Amino acid sequence: MSVEKIHTLVIGAGQAGVAASEHLSRNGVAHIVLERGRIAERWRSMRWDSLVANGPAWHDSFPNLDFPGCPDDFVPKEGVADYFEAYAAKFKAPVRCGVEVTLVERLEGRPGFRVETTAGSFEALNVVTATGPFQKPNIPPLVPALEGISQIHSSDYRNPAQLDEGAVMVVGAGSSGVQIAEELMRSGRKVYLSVGAHDRPPRAYRGRDFVWWLGVLGKWDAQVQAPGTQHVTIAVSGARGGETIDFRRLAAQGMVLVGQTGPYADGKLTFAGDLVENLDRGDENYLSLLDEADAYIAANGLNLPEEPGARELGPAVDCVTNPLRDLDLAEAGITTIIWATGFSSDYSWLRVNAFDEAGRPCHKQGVSTEPGVYFLGLPWLSGRGSSFIWGVWYDARHVADHIVIQDHYKSYAPALAG
Repeated sequence: MSVEKIHTLVIGAGQAGVAASEHLSRNGVAHIVLERGRIAERWRSMRWDSLVANGPAWHDSFPNLDFPGCPDDFVPKEGVADYFEAYAAKFKAPVRCGVEVTLVERLEGRPGFRVETTAGSFEALNVVTATGPFQKPNIPPLVPALEGISQIHSSDYRNPAQLDEGAVMVVGAGSSGVQIAEELMRSGRKVYLSVGAHDRPPRAYRGRDFVWWLGVLGKWDAQVQAPGTQHVTIAVSGARGGETIDFRRLAAQGMVLVGQTGPYADGKLTFAGDLVENLDRGDENYLSLLDEADAYIAANGLNLPEEPGARELGPAVDCVTNPLRDLDLAEAGITTIIWATGFSSDYSWLRVNAFDEAGRPCHKQGVSTEPGVYFLGLPWLSGRGSSFIWGVWYDARHVADHIVIQDHYKSYAPALAG
C-alpha cells in the first residue's frame, strides 16, 4: 500500500486546525488537515440548537475575516461553523474531510511519524494535534441506570422537546449547564441546578462587554491559572443578546439551586453543603471586576455611563437560605439528568512521548516534549485567551513559527573549509 508523505499533518479542522493551516500556508509549509467529520463539526453536531458564541462577533473573529452582520452580535452555532468553513476557503486550506486518524507513532531510525487513517497511511515530519479538549464526554459514575430516568451529557442535549415530560436535574453550572437549565425553565420545566465553584463575570458593564474589560485590565495576559482555580468554571452567556448570569435571579424565577452533586443511594441524590459558599464566591468574582472597571475608568478619565444597578444582587430565596442536602428523584418527578460536567481527553491513538502519568499533554505553548508533535486548541495552552476563539489564532501562529524555526536548524550545513 502506498504511503503519502507530507511535511506537516494537522489533525482536526475546527478553529484550531483552520488557524494552524493559515499560518502554515503563510510560512510556505506544505501540509494537509485531516478531519473525521466536516469543518467545525463540533459546532454543528455537539451543541444544543439555540447555542450562540459566548463572545461578541468583533472579539471572537480571527484577524483576517470578520463575522458577517453586526459586530456586537453573539453568533449562532451554525453561523460559527459557516464562518470557519468560509475562513478555510479564503485561505484555501488543504482540508480532507471524512478522514479519521487511528494511530500516530514515531518512525524508527529516521525523522517523522507514521500516521494511520481510515483513508490510508501517511508519513509526516510534524504532527499538529488540533482536536481540542472536547473529546470524550465526562459523566461521573454517581447515579446508576434507573428506570424512568434518562441520563445524557450536555453535548447530547438539543432542545426541551427531545426530553421526556417531567422535571430535569442539570449537574454543572458553567456556561453550558446554566444556559441549558435556563432554557428548560423558560420552556415550562421544573429545573434543579447543581452549582459548584464558578466565576461569574458581568456580561457587560458601563457600556462595555466583559471581554473588553478583560482586555484593558490585562486579564487576558494571565499565563497560569491561580492556585485552586483549575476546576473553576465560568458562568457567562451570549443568549438573548447577552445577559449577566445571576443564580439568585434564576432561583427567584423558579429554578431550584443545590450544591455540588454527591453520592446517590436509596433513590436519593445527595448534595454538598457548599451552595451558599459557591454563590458568594461567584458574587465576589463579579463585584471585584466591577471595582477594577470603576478604578480603570477613573484613572483614565473615561466618560462611560454609571451603572449602580449592576451591584444589586438577586433576592434571597428559600432554596439558597435552606438548601437541599438530598433529593428523592422520583418524588421530585425528575425524568432526565443532564450532566454538564465537561470532557476528558482521549489520546490513545497518539503513541508518542508527550504525556504525563495522568495522560495529560506535556507542552509549552503547544510545543510538546516529543519533538515534532504539537498541540492546539487546549484551554490555557499559552494563557487565558486560549479558551476563546480569537486566542486559538495566536496560539497557532506560535506553533507554526516554531515549525519554521526548527526547519531552519535542520537545513543548516556547515560551510566547507576553503
